[in-house]
Amino acid sequence: MPEARRASVALRETLRIAVETLRAHKLRTVLTLLGVILAVTTLVAVISVLNGLNVYVATKVANLGANAFILDRIGIVTNLEEWNQARKRPPFEMSAYYALRDNMTLASAIAAVQSNFADVRHGRELSEDVNIFGATPSYPAIENIDVSSGRLLTQVDEEHRAAVCVIGADVANKIFPGISPLGKEIRAGQGQYTVVGVAEPQGTVFGQSQDNFVMLPLSTYRNEWLEPSDSVTLVIQAKSQDAMPAAEDEARTILRTMRHLRYQDDDNFALIESSSITALWNRITGSAFGIAIWITSVFLVVGGIVIMNIMLASVTERTREIGLRKSLGAKRSHIVMQFLMESALLATAGGAIGVAVAMSIATIVRATTPIPISTPIFAILVALTLSTAVGLFFGIYPAMRAARLSPIEALRAEN
Repeated sequence: MPEARRASVALRETLRIAVETLRAHKLRTVLTLLGVILAVTTLVAVISVLNGLNVYVATKVANLGANAFILDRIGIVTNLEEWNQARKRPPFEMSAYYALRDNMTLASAIAAVQSNFADVRHGRELSEDVNIFGATPSYPAIENIDVSSGRLLTQVDEEHRAAVCVIGADVANKIFPGISPLGKEIRAGQGQYTVVGVAEPQGTVFGQSQDNFVMLPLSTYRNEWLEPSDSVTLVIQAKSQDAMPAAEDEARTILRTMRHLRYQDDDNFALIESSSITALWNRITGSAFGIAIWITSVFLVVGGIVIMNIMLASVTERTREIGLRKSLGAKRSHIVMQFLMESALLATAGGAIGVAVAMSIATIVRATTPIPISTPIFAILVALTLSTAVGLFFGIYPAMRAARLSPIEALRAEN
């Protein structure tokens, strides 16, 4: 117990001396911390942005609907070669939709979608570049689209190619300001459609509105908008999360059989699920994170070298103090601990300031831009741990140099 108490007292005294020394040289301390501050600010800011974007992508972009996946002609492409190869694939016809609808046993819902862009008018009011898409009646349920007023499209609308539509909140607000759109007619392209429903607002994704659309029955869309090169996109909802892999295999088997693909042939269509979007996003953010780590490492090394030089200068300035302490019985370990404590405190203080700066930046960006930012606790802990470790590592040489000083030679030294 006495040993533990003595160690505790020695540690507290060392910490007190270290704090007083740093406070006595405020300007030098601040200048010494710049490298560490920049490193920690960069690290925490990048982690905050990536963490917020990861959550955003998972909930907004990669969320295809509950237990849903997509079958498409092109799929996800990341380079020109993949794009050129994907364009050679045969388009999906409605026969593919009928085959899946009539033969799949592991799907709770199957929808077909086709889309285009056009201006929408009502009287003198105009909404530009609106997403005009046709969808089968099951599509809104899979994609969690509901109406704030009116109704959704029905099977009767689909069967009779009804000239009706459901419009997004942005379209409703722009071309029907202050009045109810229900029962009114809009013109999109060469067609006129009666508004039977207004969808609930869905917000934006990366600043792009999800409410700028007009949804038509797919049969109506194909009758008026279809072009020879158009391909149907199929959205399939599995019966449960556990049934997703089996449902995907079932859909692939049906389509491959329809297209007479041999066992060794690759799919000539694309299957998109949430995990494939997330994997692509992780590849993109992984590169960004690697660059941030490289920049942080450079700043930390520069900051560590500055700390080491400042600590060496401090050893030279305090040579007589070191000699006096050693002559009064201070051990080499006490001297080493004192200087290591000072360098660690320097770096930790820089880390704390860097965290504060990064969080301030995150708060400003979050309040003024649509970029989602969220600072995880682990980022703060990692930043403080790294900065402290840098201080300890680069403080070892000055501390050992101070501890090796001879008490007699140190007392004779002139500062």
